[in-house]
Amino acid sequence: MTKKIAFKTLGCRLNQYETDSVASNFTNAGYEVVDFNNEADAYVINTCTVTNMSDHKSRQTISQAYRKNKDAVLVVTGCMANNHKDKLDQNEHITYTIENDRKGSIFNLLDGHFKGEIIAPEELKQDRFNFKSAEKSFRTRSLIKIQDGCDNFCTFCIVPHVRGRAISRSWEEIKSNIEEVLKFGYKEIVLTGVNIGRYEHKGLTFENLVEKILEIPGNFRVRISSIEPEGFGDKLFDLFSHPKLMPHLHMCLQSGSDKILLKMRRQYTVDEFRGMVNKIKSKIPDFNFTTDIMVGFPGETIEDFQETCNLVMEIGFTHVHTFKYSVRKGTRAERMPEQVPEKIKSERSSIVRDIAENNKRKYRSSFIGKTQSVLVEKINSKGIASGYGEFYLPVKFKIDKDTRLKDFRNVEIIGIEDKEDPSILATPINK
Repeated sequence: MTKKIAFKTLGCRLNQYETDSVASNFTNAGYEVVDFNNEADAYVINTCTVTNMSDHKSRQTISQAYRKNKDAVLVVTGCMANNHKDKLDQNEHITYTIENDRKGSIFNLLDGHFKGEIIAPEELKQDRFNFKSAEKSFRTRSLIKIQDGCDNFCTFCIVPHVRGRAISRSWEEIKSNIEEVLKFGYKEIVLTGVNIGRYEHKGLTFENLVEKILEIPGNFRVRISSIEPEGFGDKLFDLFSHPKLMPHLHMCLQSGSDKILLKMRRQYTVDEFRGMVNKIKSKIPDFNFTTDIMVGFPGETIEDFQETCNLVMEIGFTHVHTFKYSVRKGTRAERMPEQVPEKIKSERSSIVRDIAENNKRKYRSSFIGKTQSVLVEKINSKGIASGYGEFYLPVKFKIDKDTRLKDFRNVEIIGIEDKEDPSILATPINK
């Protein structure tokens, strides 16, 4: 009987990329990949540990998998497997705890397990780029891992401890990965890693890497995943004039207060961040910026928080991933005085989300009457297509005879939905 494998990914797009690759290994070998909510012979949970909430969600997911099938093989991997390996090893419900640098060998481990072989996790290959191109993905766009790890050691961040020091993938491997997924039929790729702006391999910088990727032949689009506001310069801004590079960046601000940025050990000032935004918007006024904001960092005063709110409004971030500062054991911020009470963190988080929601609605409304090229990702039973336009805006429209799944479709924006997270409503433009 065919074995069933279920996957659950928490956290960043890098985790998503790695899950896609591992799942594809099982599909290619004849295993059946099933929804995580279904009963399976094995559950693979790719965890996150960046905040206390991330740890909580990871633990909940582990318990959920065990309740689904108490006899199933339970594999826990990802950053929590690095951060809390000893505790996870003591959990009798978990069969294997696999750290990040061995994640790419999970197929070999489970395939051997089902064939009666005994393979110790520490015997698995250690290689942070040991991931093959995924022919079938849990998403319409294909993630491309270009880099892993980080050397910044921000005072709040545990990522360098659980992902390791910065390392970059070779151009040859990246090019091959992209060419393979284009052959699989993907038309949009997303460059991902831990600190991709710091990509460097044999003298090839991030900006030059992006330029080389844009030169690859084919009808496809390129997006840049979450990026720190350092490690690149004006050349990257100029590249956004290329029709393949989509006008959206998730550029991580964290705080609008220089005092707090310094305490966080971030590598930029508010003025430097603002300068990057203004340079891009001078070239592409509608450019879409999204960001991360941390509230309640030790010592954050109401004045510091107000500076953050002011900057979020000024720049007009259309989405803000807002999260409360969490004490991470082993980081310098753990030992800092003036820890902010949880109640105040929650209040500040809610305020930032409200500002971001207003920004989002205003920005999306500004596209009414304009056109977008949408990558069609879904078509429901009512004939409504949905996907994302160039500016990473969710678009819905009634299909016509020219609408095809996974194709680009030109549409005219006619309105936005009247709900909390509104999609843009559009109508197809005849070819």
